[in-house]
Amino acid sequence: MSLFESLQIALFGLVTVFAVLVALSIAISVESKIFNFFVKKKDAKPSAEPKEQTVKANLTDIIPGQLKLIDVDEKTAAMIMAIVSDESQIPLSELNFKYIKAID
Repeated sequence: MSLFESLQIALFGLVTVFAVLVALSIAISVESKIFNFFVKKKDAKPSAEPKEQTVKANLTDIIPGQLKLIDVDEKTAAMIMAIVSDESQIPLSELNFKYIKAID
């Protein structure tokens, strides 16, 4: 087998692989559009807004120098404050935490 024949076979193999990859990509995007057409979309914004409003309403009650814990116990809050202090290399006495909220 000559060098020219080897290059032809290698090129044919590469073209075949990329053609199959492009075909799979197109097939996946078409299937995705078909499935999204039949699935009813849920509107998540109205359910998320009341949570933000209640958190904002609760945060307005914060007194300067006071820490507000939202769904977090004191031990977890202390650990978070210690980690932030250690990672930022700022002494804990110089940091001012307004609130710590648990993310679900």
